[in-house]
Amino acid sequence: MKNKLITILLCLLALPLSLSAQVYKDVKAPIEKRVEDLLNRMTIDEKIGQMNQFLGLEYLKTNRANLEKGDAKNKNENVFYPHTPISQIEAWTKEGLIGSYLMVFTAEEANYLQRLAMQSRLGIPILFGIDAIHGNAMCDNMTTYPSNINAACSFDPDMTYRIARETAEEMTTVGMRWAYNPNVEVARDARWGRVGETFGEDPYLVSIMGQSIVKGLQRNLDTQQDVLACIKHFVAGSQPLNGKNVSPADISERTLREVFFPPFKQGVDAGAATLMVAHNEVNGIPCHTNKWLMTDILRNEWKWPGFIVSDWMDLEHVWEVHKTASSMKEAFYQAIMAGLDMHMQGIHWQQMVKELVNEGRISEERINQSVRRILYTKFKLGLFEHPYTDEKLRKKVCQSEAHMNTALEAARNSIVLLKNEGSLLPLTEVKYKKVLVTGVNANSQNILGDWSNWMGDKTSTALKGLQKIAKQTDFDFVDQGNNPRYMTEEKVNEAVEHAKQCDLNLVIAGEYMPRSDWNNRTDGENLDRSDLNLVGLQEELIEKLYATGKPTVLVLINGRPLSTEWASDHLPAIIEALAPGIQGGQALAEILYGKVNPSAKLAITIPRNVGQLIKVYNEKPAASFHPFTLTNDAPLYPFGFGLSYTTFKYSNLTLDKVQMGTTDSFKASVTLTNTGSKEGTEIVQLYIRDCYSIVSRPVKELKDFKRITLKPGESQIVIFDIPAEKLAYYNEEMKWTVEPGDFDIMVGSSSADKDLLKATINVK
Repeated sequence: MKNKLITILLCLLALPLSLSAQVYKDVKAPIEKRVEDLLNRMTIDEKIGQMNQFLGLEYLKTNRANLEKGDAKNKNENVFYPHTPISQIEAWTKEGLIGSYLMVFTAEEANYLQRLAMQSRLGIPILFGIDAIHGNAMCDNMTTYPSNINAACSFDPDMTYRIARETAEEMTTVGMRWAYNPNVEVARDARWGRVGETFGEDPYLVSIMGQSIVKGLQRNLDTQQDVLACIKHFVAGSQPLNGKNVSPADISERTLREVFFPPFKQGVDAGAATLMVAHNEVNGIPCHTNKWLMTDILRNEWKWPGFIVSDWMDLEHVWEVHKTASSMKEAFYQAIMAGLDMHMQGIHWQQMVKELVNEGRISEERINQSVRRILYTKFKLGLFEHPYTDEKLRKKVCQSEAHMNTALEAARNSIVLLKNEGSLLPLTEVKYKKVLVTGVNANSQNILGDWSNWMGDKTSTALKGLQKIAKQTDFDFVDQGNNPRYMTEEKVNEAVEHAKQCDLNLVIAGEYMPRSDWNNRTDGENLDRSDLNLVGLQEELIEKLYATGKPTVLVLINGRPLSTEWASDHLPAIIEALAPGIQGGQALAEILYGKVNPSAKLAITIPRNVGQLIKVYNEKPAASFHPFTLTNDAPLYPFGFGLSYTTFKYSNLTLDKVQMGTTDSFKASVTLTNTGSKEGTEIVQLYIRDCYSIVSRPVKELKDFKRITLKPGESQIVIFDIPAEKLAYYNEEMKWTVEPGDFDIMVGSSSADKDLLKATINVK
């Protein structure tokens, strides 16, 4: 009997792993144990496959159909894999050799690909990613919220959280569980085309807004309506040479740590599950092969456990563009050894990485490190238990009344009134009975901004919004087309003739951003500018309409700051609407006609011209020591600036102490009074300046802000709690420290000196 038991025991021990208890399928087991159990069952091919991402099948079919002859022989082999049959990609999915897809836009396709993956030996689900930058707007019939730069101008992190939360709800209806957002790059060069998908130029504001997006998308990642956030792009791609995307960034470690790292560190601390590295090189080393960034900073210094994904074809660009690897295979090697976990996207990864392992250049344990992170995330999301999505949910959730109302409220809070000479605005229907409406963005879905599909009748264009809000006004619309590149003198002159019969001119101008017309855009990803002027005949249109003698209002719809110095000098009213989204036209009309009192403030400085760049409010003292000769050195509009239809008075700035220690805190209070005749919301901003320091410090730095709503005549004491940590910086030894000395505490309505009250505290 004893011998029989021993025999049975030995047989059980000899059972192959595939027949033993499948811990990875046990929902009650700790995730770490599920990961290790699954990892031990995987072949090296399956592991490498989990580290690779592919393009969606329908996206591939569409792009292959549009390829011009000859293109397939060049870089499109890497981009759209035209020589790889769709059936082969389907087969790889069934074999468990693809871990992720992007550019999948429907629940039907997502479910189809998941069904293929479920046929694989181990049944590891696919993780679908998408660029849900301001809503899941790359998919049809989704709520397109105001762009990130709009959200930053609202200075409203609670609304930003709400947008992210609703975005996650809409994403999951099409099977998407991974958003490539927030973009927490600090945008310091307005020539760069991606300004609109960032939260502006200030590290503190970008950090707060990015954190809200992370928390809104993810929550605790414990329901089927939660999705992964991806903080991107690490790092400094927003201050590239000549403002050109992918261009080198030569930036000191001090500037990296003081300006560009803080929003990423905030995202890490908020629990961001994933991170995307930047296209560019930093100080000569591409971010995608930069061990200092990915391993030394992220892993060792910040102790971040998430997984790192490349950006679109950027590993191939290490070889093709940066020329720091002699082959694609060598680029893959450098990236993996530097700390990269997942490749976006392509067909060569599987073979080349397998060769690197077989050659002994990359250990299987190094592969295991990345696969652990990816598998952990899939388990955390509940993908193993719920790989499919309900295809009926989309109509119930997307563009719901609640979501569209959020988009409207967010748009109202994000449109900046830059100029209102003589209180021309708000308009009245009694005074201005016939209004000329013209400009390339007057009736264009371009109001949605970059990273969005056009949404048809659901989009409130500027003209549609005006017609809805001011029903008694005769709006005379003169169409200038949608694209400023193709404006004509004939249409400009037609608008001028119509203006003679109108009471007021309303010009809706700006940039052109739709991804559906990629080669004709003027703003957005990879659309960098050598100047910031209005494109085409827009300036001529504005000047000729002004010359009619009729009051002329300019509205800008764009992703980046534009140089509109002539308009600022001559026109009585200017509104910066940026890209306010699917309800943007109504929100704009409500502001123009006084149904809504504007409250937004600029999240980025507007320069007078491209020669001022880089022009940021938090410059070092010596930056303006010698002003430009012959031109005004001040910005056209400063960071934090924005007007209201009421007026606010700041008074009685008080600190609760005049001296404190390096680990203490203090309170700053100011009295805010609405001295106008309308209820309004003011964004109260607090800045600090280290008066004298061993290392040169900025002339001011934003450290807190509050949105305060007051009725006419109402006052409120606004209190800020300021820990000593907010006074800290990296000293000459690159140690984070609070240095003894005087600090100016400034509170007011913008970053401009004239708009700030000042008090001083001494740190001993």
